[in-house]
Amino acid sequence: MFRQNDKGMPAAPSANAAALSTLDLAERTVHRRAIEAVIWGMPAVNYDLMYRAMVRDAKGDFNQITYWSRLPDWKIQTLTPNPDAIYLTPFINTKDAGPMVLDIPPADEGSITGTVMDAWQCALEDVGPAGVDQGRGGKYLIVPPGFKDDPPAGYILMPSDTYEGYALLRSIPKSGGDADVAKAVAYGKRIKLYPLSQSANPSPTRFVDAVDVVYDSTIPYDLRFFQSLNRVVQTEPWLERDKAMIDQLASIGIVKGTPFNPDPRTKELLNDAAREAQAWLIARYEASLSSPYYEAGHWARPGSRELFEGQATFFAKPDVYPIEVRGVTFSYAYFTPKHVGAGSSYLLAIADKDGRLLDGRATYRLTVPAKVPVKQYWSATVYDRATHAPIRNARWPSRSSQTPGLEQNADGSVNVYFGTDLPAGQASNWIPTSTDGAFEVLFRFYGPEKPLFEKTWRLPDIERM
Repeated sequence: MFRQNDKGMPAAPSANAAALSTLDLAERTVHRRAIEAVIWGMPAVNYDLMYRAMVRDAKGDFNQITYWSRLPDWKIQTLTPNPDAIYLTPFINTKDAGPMVLDIPPADEGSITGTVMDAWQCALEDVGPAGVDQGRGGKYLIVPPGFKDDPPAGYILMPSDTYEGYALLRSIPKSGGDADVAKAVAYGKRIKLYPLSQSANPSPTRFVDAVDVVYDSTIPYDLRFFQSLNRVVQTEPWLERDKAMIDQLASIGIVKGTPFNPDPRTKELLNDAAREAQAWLIARYEASLSSPYYEAGHWARPGSRELFEGQATFFAKPDVYPIEVRGVTFSYAYFTPKHVGAGSSYLLAIADKDGRLLDGRATYRLTVPAKVPVKQYWSATVYDRATHAPIRNARWPSRSSQTPGLEQNADGSVNVYFGTDLPAGQASNWIPTSTDGAFEVLFRFYGPEKPLFEKTWRLPDIERM
């Protein structure tokens, strides 16, 4: 709307606005729209970086399954990964292969918890005991955009708005011991992935082991972010909900069908915008955790109900599109389930009992009360606040109820320690930190039960020692 003077006529531009040259205005537009592109594009770039890590670090390809042949250590440099389960990550592309079959085995000798997602990490469906097959096993059929054919009988149809996507699948070991981990790996490798066109005689599924490589998909807040975003734009169809971004991205040089080749000055603007977007995301991340799960506590639920509902329904509500909370959430995590809380639930802490940010130079204790409300296991995992990935070169990133040798107190509670120095006699209950910066703790509940949601069981805050 035009600003008007006291006679009702449009007022002259302010002195500050008039002083801006055409070049100034153009550069401000690039900078402003680049910040918005980071926030909007975060889940797709997050996905693309995992795909690129699979290709670059694990030497894998589409329509193969990247997996970890033992419990992951710090080398799994993804955003808040779970180091107490065996990860299997199929990267799927239906562009040339056509519909793809993801065959999940029945939960007999093991169990799969996981979700299949599109390139925007919207949930197509959960799989395994908490998913459609309910532990009976099933053939999930991922079909490309515009697929109109009737699927064969016996398949669980999953239409996707994008050609690419992935599944986050976790094979749950009965304990962290070597034998149980090996069984979980063997069970996970019963998963099959193949084109529907080969259903009569599928080729063997290729599994690519990433356990001994530094698998780095952390978010780079510089030009590389926009290079990943450009790859997604070039690869995938525009979704109706996102068409307002076509001109926005064109103003920063991302145009479908055109190479992304910014000049030196534009690169400077994009790098600076990415850094400012990071600062904004950090501030919003910290603010999002200010609403505690327990009254007067410091544990919070990551994400939001509005976001999870949107991700699970492809943002079906016509007047709701929480881009900002989506951008914040996918700046520190990946994956959204179709049904929240069915297979797993999470609490996140960045501050101690007194509200002070967790500091890698200090020592802390978390007392986990007895009778944790889970069917499978609980775990506490430490991440670097700067990257939201496991702390590099740490001896191990987590402790769980399945950790061999975990010490219990007489009342059944468990003390978990965080710090750079090993507490005397507490190696099995200690998670190392780093003096280089702050950290965060994610507490996982696998197979969560009612006392967690009814809050009749409470996880105490982390105490500085």
